[in-house]
Amino acid sequence: MAFVGVAALLSAATLRGLGTLEQLLTQSRDGAARALQLSTAAERLGEQVTAMERAARQYLVLADPALERNFVAHAAEAQREVGLLSPVLPTALKTQWQDSLAALREQVREGADDTTLVDGFRALAALQQRMSEAARRHTEARNAALQQELEAGRLALGQQLLGTVALALTLALGFAWWLARPLQRVEQAIRGLGEDGLETPVHIRGPSDVQRIARRLDWLRQRLAETEADKARFLRHVSHDLKTPLAALKEGVSLLEDGTAGPLTDNQREIVRILHDHGALLQQRIEDLLRWNASAFAAQHVVRRPVELGALIQGLVDAQQLVWRAKSLRIVVQGVPLTAEVDGDLLGSALGNLLSNAIRFSPPGARVLIDVQRIGSGLRIEVTDAGPGVPADEQARVFEPFFRGRVQPVDGLPGTGIGLSIVAETVRAHGGQVSVLAPESTTAGATPGSRFRIDIPHALSD
Repeated sequence: MAFVGVAALLSAATLRGLGTLEQLLTQSRDGAARALQLSTAAERLGEQVTAMERAARQYLVLADPALERNFVAHAAEAQREVGLLSPVLPTALKTQWQDSLAALREQVREGADDTTLVDGFRALAALQQRMSEAARRHTEARNAALQQELEAGRLALGQQLLGTVALALTLALGFAWWLARPLQRVEQAIRGLGEDGLETPVHIRGPSDVQRIARRLDWLRQRLAETEADKARFLRHVSHDLKTPLAALKEGVSLLEDGTAGPLTDNQREIVRILHDHGALLQQRIEDLLRWNASAFAAQHVVRRPVELGALIQGLVDAQQLVWRAKSLRIVVQGVPLTAEVDGDLLGSALGNLLSNAIRFSPPGARVLIDVQRIGSGLRIEVTDAGPGVPADEQARVFEPFFRGRVQPVDGLPGTGIGLSIVAETVRAHGGQVSVLAPESTTAGATPGSRFRIDIPHALSD
């Protein structure tokens, strides 16, 4: 209906303009026809005056009644042409014409001398010239008036068209704004679904089409929420079901190690050690699954509060000092002191994962850099290690749950692919983004390792 309304407005303006143009063209056509009629009548009047004079003078010489009848006939034709010119002639001029023509008729009838007759026709010709001049002036005045009317009509038509276009543009912008608002809310609802905002119902006011889309989006939200709940429930159940036999397995291995079932040979002890290591690895996998599920749930309930980032990061470094001191690593924290409005527990968990990965992948004696920066009102944290780095073809997938790259630390167990996905979930919950970059180049060339960057907008007060 909005587009039909704008089209109807433009159509009405177009039809009105066509009507005005047709009216002006009709007036111009009528004026041209009237001017041609007056011009033709004035020209024929001059011809009839000449023919009258010729017939009258011939009649005076030859006294032929046929010549007199010719004179009378030309006089009648002249009178008819004067009748055509009559609307544009002054009354006094028409009276003088009638008097002069009557006098000439009387002179021809009485046989006046040639000099008197010539004087009479000269006076009649002068009147005819005045009539032609009057007709010409009337035509020029009418043309000037028509020209003014055409110009006024053109200006009025232009103003109407400009006004209509301006009104149509205003209506179009108004309708666009009116339609764009619910579409923007649809976009926000879709973004919310993509960011795991499954608890907020989708309700959008607007045209019926948009409301129908909103209902389908809300239906999709409910389905996604059910799927998410089923996934979390499945992980809890599977983890619980696995932990029970795993506990029995670990207890049996411990009994074998203690020699409860009898002394073990060296080969048997090696087998028991392998069982113990893989049991510990399996327990770690189960705990990682539970931790990832818990972090995904926690990311949906961010509680922001002022957090001093220096103290938060230093606490993470101190918590892992046994690991990085064992590898003789240098942990460098640089940047200005900042207090951010974030969820300290979630952000600390994410930064702890990045720091743990940097320690695992860095070679002994290397440096791990944690850089904290202020970008406008936003927060940027970078963690740079000296490890083998992330291959370019894996950088797009490195934050996917359970994805493990082909490059793994040589002196440790392979990861589960959970840590970086927890980092991504946490940063998205804060409205930010995390990315992996190449380390900064130095004068000696590009340094090895990985550089993970966290950007959280609007996390800092002015």
